[in-house]
Amino acid sequence: MTILTSARMRPRDVARVGGSGLRARPIRVFLSALGIAIGIAAMLGVVGISASSQEDLNRQLSALGTNLLKVSPGQTLFGDDSHLPAEAEEMIDQIGPVTSVTATGVTKAKVYRNDHIPTAQSGSISVTAARLDLLKEVGTQVVSGSWLNDATHRYPAVVLGPKAADRLGVVRAGPDQRVWLGGQWFTVVGVLASAPLAPELDTAALVGWPVATERLGFDGYPTTIYTRAEEESVAAVRDVLAATANPEKPNEVKVSRPSDVLAAKQATDATLNALLVGLGGVALLVGGVGVANTMVISVLERRAEIGLRRSLGATRGQIRMQFLAESLLLSAIGGVGGVALGIGVTSAYAGFQGWPAIVPVWAMLGGVFATLVIGGIAGFYPALRAARMSPTEALATP
Repeated sequence: MTILTSARMRPRDVARVGGSGLRARPIRVFLSALGIAIGIAAMLGVVGISASSQEDLNRQLSALGTNLLKVSPGQTLFGDDSHLPAEAEEMIDQIGPVTSVTATGVTKAKVYRNDHIPTAQSGSISVTAARLDLLKEVGTQVVSGSWLNDATHRYPAVVLGPKAADRLGVVRAGPDQRVWLGGQWFTVVGVLASAPLAPELDTAALVGWPVATERLGFDGYPTTIYTRAEEESVAAVRDVLAATANPEKPNEVKVSRPSDVLAAKQATDATLNALLVGLGGVALLVGGVGVANTMVISVLERRAEIGLRRSLGATRGQIRMQFLAESLLLSAIGGVGGVALGIGVTSAYAGFQGWPAIVPVWAMLGGVFATLVIGGIAGFYPALRAARMSPTEALATP
């Protein structure tokens, strides 16, 4: 027990007196600090994971570009499926700020692992005709084999999206890898990486435009047109795309910006993160109740110490400061531990997802500040109660 009779306690003395009370009950202090740490770690982890996810999205969009626009057919006034004119690509390419145009067209052919698979078990894989410059425009690449070229796009060669390859049991491309497509064998010459801006390609079997027309009965109408425009003119190009792609029926054309979908997904995640932050706040509140409980019990157990200190000249303010310091130190221990735990959780999860680990400084400082506020509130009543005890009352208590 530390006894200070000076009328004025220096900050170092306050910290030493407060720390001595915590050292006397290490298990109880650990459990109370753990409650605070869990709450802070929960909130910091949510903020950190959200920030890491946002940074990963920003890097993706920076690499893929936000100037990609997608044109696809809508429906007629009677609810039937429409189609884009065969000349739509050429007309869109005439727009001044447009820098490039490419297209795909879905065929009616089906693809199977071999010729013994029942017709109904197609795996929901679309057989799609593709232009040779498709990969550059949508920002994806080949992970196995190669993309279609001037030679292979005229022959029964196919490039599979990642999900399509998985459903067909194709691990890698090669001359020995064939799939049963449109009633004939096609050689798998490539497997694509996932395409964030064109997720429809992930479940597609892509063949050349000429071979689709000659062997698969493809009608030549583009199903989706991908166009890139100058960054400062994306909005203006978007406004005229429908009328340019189908001048006679612009109302039957859908125009979208794929990067908006990724941004919308991030906004949805942010809503969930707000809920998780709320749950972290509840955990922090529970931790604060644990600190208050610890301090109340500490006051009850240490009444004799309080009475002795008062008898030796300690003022009510010093007693109040002692217990308030204990509460703040206890919360600070939990806060620092929670910040460390939150950083660890964020780093581990971000590393597992392949994201950059980002923990905002304001979140770390805010976490520690929140614990001090909680500690001050939780310790205020016990400190006030201890200070109000008279020396005779405290010493008389067994």
